[in-house]
Amino acid sequence: MTDGPSSIGDILQTLRGLADKQDRVALDDVVQAFGRRSFGPLLLIPALIDISPIGSIPGLPTVLAAIIILVAVQLAFGRKHLWLPGFIRRRSVASKTVRRAIDKARKPAAWADRWFHGRLPYLTHGPFPRVAAVACIILALAVPPLELLPLATTAPMAAIAAFGLALMVGDGLVMIVAILLAVVAVGVGTYLAITQA
Repeated sequence: MTDGPSSIGDILQTLRGLADKQDRVALDDVVQAFGRRSFGPLLLIPALIDISPIGSIPGLPTVLAAIIILVAVQLAFGRKHLWLPGFIRRRSVASKTVRRAIDKARKPAAWADRWFHGRLPYLTHGPFPRVAAVACIILALAVPPLELLPLATTAPMAAIAAFGLALMVGDGLVMIVAILLAVVAVGVGTYLAITQA
């Protein structure tokens, strides 16, 4: 196993390499390619999928939230290697779809990588990954009920994406932003629950 990606550009390059080698890219291929640092990317990627237009597909946010919870629980318990059940690992996407998504993401990824890198690194080590994992679990649990409201899952998923990015690039400032986004997401979720009740 490799140490895995340390930037969004690394994620895109890794995915592109997988897509160029085969007709379909399975989640198992991604986990193996990311290696020991799978936790950050596999919190980030499902959250970004939810935020994208694809996330409006009915039921998909709940599935993505379930994957996030599965990943975050293992991170919270301090596992070194990510385990996923076979039926999830075998899920795959056509390589041409992966390549198309990568091409669209290159410019935003390059911009993000210029800004997100290694500030306040101590906030991404020690107990902080487990704190982030617990926050991601709480946020992901809020997704299924929020899915009934248009775009309501964006707030918790944005916070989860920030946690995943912070862990992946070792950026404590992004971790602080993630915590703030989590607080906002809880507030938004509470407000929507009250007003829609």
